[in-house]
Amino acid sequence: MSEAAVSQRRVLLASPRGFCAGVERAVATVEQALSKHGSPVYVRHQIVHNAYVVSALERKGAVFVDNLRDVPHGATIVFSAHGVSPAVRAEAEIRDLRPVDATCPLVSKVHKEAVKFAEDGYDILLIGHAGHEEVIGTTGHAPDRIQVVDGPHAAAGVTVRDETKVAWLSQTTLSVDETIDTVTALRARFPDLANPPSDDICYATQNRQNAVKLIAAQSDLVLVIGSRNSSNSVRLVEVALAEGAAGAYLIDGPDDIQDRWLSGVMTVGVTSGASAPEVLVRGVVENLFSAGFTDLQTVGSVTETQHFVLPRSLMD
Repeated sequence: MSEAAVSQRRVLLASPRGFCAGVERAVATVEQALSKHGSPVYVRHQIVHNAYVVSALERKGAVFVDNLRDVPHGATIVFSAHGVSPAVRAEAEIRDLRPVDATCPLVSKVHKEAVKFAEDGYDILLIGHAGHEEVIGTTGHAPDRIQVVDGPHAAAGVTVRDETKVAWLSQTTLSVDETIDTVTALRARFPDLANPPSDDICYATQNRQNAVKLIAAQSDLVLVIGSRNSSNSVRLVEVALAEGAAGAYLIDGPDDIQDRWLSGVMTVGVTSGASAPEVLVRGVVENLFSAGFTDLQTVGSVTETQHFVLPRSLMD
C-alpha cells in the first residue's frame, strides 16, 4: 500500500443502516392519515424515536400526545410503531377516536406470541428495558403472566409459578449478543425455558448490528446517528465499542460532531439507527469531508427487501 493511501483519512459507511420497513410504514402512515383526514392528526407518543422525524411530521400537521385525554373526541389517533396495550385501544374506543394502527408488524408478532403463551399457562420472561414503550405495550397483552428481565444480571431475581412452564420473549430492538447472554442466564435457572416460535429481534436490528461490527473493527471512531431515546441506536454504540472501536458516540446529526473527537483520527465509521433518515447521514458525511476526510467506502453487502403495507384503514 502506498504512503498516500495510508495517510488518507476515510469514512466507512455501514450498510444497511437507517430506516427499516417498520419505520417507513409508520412515517408513511402518519403522512397518509394527514392526506386522508386532514390536519391535525394526533399521534400517541413519538411515532418513531427520532427527533428529526417527529419535527418534520409536526410541521405537516401531526400532533404528538402522551395521553389520550389530550385528544378531542372523534379525532384520528395514530398508534406508534412501538405498539400499545389492549387497554389503550379500549380507551380510544371509549373516547370515540378513529384509531390508525402503525404498530410494526414484528412487534405485533411478539404480542401474539405473548397472548398464546399466556393462554397455555406459561409465565413469560420478557427480555427488554423496563419503561420502554414497546415493553409496556407487550406487557399489557398478558399483564398477569409477563415479567420484564432487564439484562443477564436480572435473571437471579425471577420467580415463576411452575419452572416447567416458562417461556421467554424479547423487545425487538435489543442487542443480539446481550439477549443471548440473558437467555443463557435464564436457562441456567430454568432448564425447560421455552423459546419463542421465531426470532423476536427484528431483522433490521440484527443487520445493523452486524454492519456496525464490520466498520468498528476498522475504525478509530464510530458515529451512530440516532436520538437518545432510540433503543436500537443506543445498542449500535454499545456494539461498536464491544467490537473494538476506540470511541463511539450517538449523535442526532452533523451539528453534534465535536472537533476534538476527530483529532488524530484517520478512519471514522458512520451508521444510523433504524429510525434515522438518510438526510442526516448525508449531512454527517459532508461535515466529515469538510473536516479533511477524503475517501468514502461502503461496508456491508446485505440487501433488505422487506416491505410492510399501510394499515387497512388507510387503504379504503
